[in-house]
Amino acid sequence: MQVYWCEHAWLPDGPADGVLIVVDDGRIASVMVDQPPQGERLAGLTLPGFANAHSHAFHRALRGRTKGDSFWSWREGMYALADRLTPDSYLRLARATYAEMALAGVTSVGEFHYLHHGPGGKPYADPNAMGEALIQAARDAGVRLTLLDTCYLAGGIGVAPNETQRRFSDGNAAAWQDRVRLLKADGNTVIGAAIHSVRAVPRDQLSAVDTGGPLHVHLSEQPAENEQCLAAYGVTPTALLHAAGVLGPRTSAVHATHLTAADVGLLGATRTTACFCPTTEADLADGIGPARELADAGSPLSLGSDQHALIDPLEEARRLEHHDRLRTGQRGRFTGAELVTALTNHASLGWEHVGVLAPGAAADLVTIRTDTVRTAGAAPAQLLLAASAADISRVVVGGSTVVRDGEHVSLGNVGHLLRDAIAEAFGE
Repeated sequence: MQVYWCEHAWLPDGPADGVLIVVDDGRIASVMVDQPPQGERLAGLTLPGFANAHSHAFHRALRGRTKGDSFWSWREGMYALADRLTPDSYLRLARATYAEMALAGVTSVGEFHYLHHGPGGKPYADPNAMGEALIQAARDAGVRLTLLDTCYLAGGIGVAPNETQRRFSDGNAAAWQDRVRLLKADGNTVIGAAIHSVRAVPRDQLSAVDTGGPLHVHLSEQPAENEQCLAAYGVTPTALLHAAGVLGPRTSAVHATHLTAADVGLLGATRTTACFCPTTEADLADGIGPARELADAGSPLSLGSDQHALIDPLEEARRLEHHDRLRTGQRGRFTGAELVTALTNHASLGWEHVGVLAPGAAADLVTIRTDTVRTAGAAPAQLLLAASAADISRVVVGGSTVVRDGEHVSLGNVGHLLRDAIAEAFGE
């Protein structure tokens, strides 16, 4: 049994002072407020663990190397990196990337995994060698993983995969299903599914992409995607997915940037989660999606770091608010409680009873210091608008301390791990 005394903590009804949290067997046994200090003191504001709902782990190697002129030129750089990775090098890169997430307060990550096969599309002896590398990497880094095994069959609507894309493709959805059935969930891993996009999965195979767990899909990230879908099928990508029965409470639409009012209505009515990745959407010049309208229509919101131009869930939450301010010219688009809910949407990754400081929930705790140059003087209720990942001092995942005093407990210097893994990925 562990006892934590939190100077401040974000409970289901908002921030409270002097919060005593008792943990037993990895779960929160009790929560009491206005308590005198006892047990282990967590100075600052303690929140539930953060959920990174959209990750491409290998993209982390591209940070600071792909200042191109468009999304499409960036994609070519990404393909060149994908060509080089092996299961062993992917394990090291993903381990370091997930460790960086742990330092930033992430306790569950959704990995949108499409780099499946060897060069030219030749399967490894273990057809899930790359996925197993990700499962091991998350376990080593101390974070939960939702492996969103991604169906990626085409290079575009009616276009065959190119040489690199053959590493992504199983040929058809039936073959994708056969491979994914070999993956096994465990106490640290949920096996979910993803449709890469309506560009990469033909209309007649969309409904076959499912594991019964979380289902994610890139949606309307670029105007070109919408134009191609309208030209080929006469409907928007959202309408195409809805007709195929893809939308619903288990589904997350990632980016959801270039939507019509009817698209927003469909996503909201089906309770499809909208996953925003603001730092990536800014870095790739994707645009700013209608986050407030989606939330008002009924879509839960989640946040991801996607291509990892930055791994800082607090910054993603802040940009969710700030981007909507820029889009509308209005302040106060989301309450602090709404931002915390988006930050801690583990349910979109298939993890129940995670992401809240309440009895019965997983003991995931993230403590933010309130005495740094960024956070000093900020009210706990508005700390999300001031703090960064660098201000996180403690991360507990399922009752186990993963980060203490800003350092990864088991992996040590994560910067060195990243440096070495990225150099290996590029053959440097």
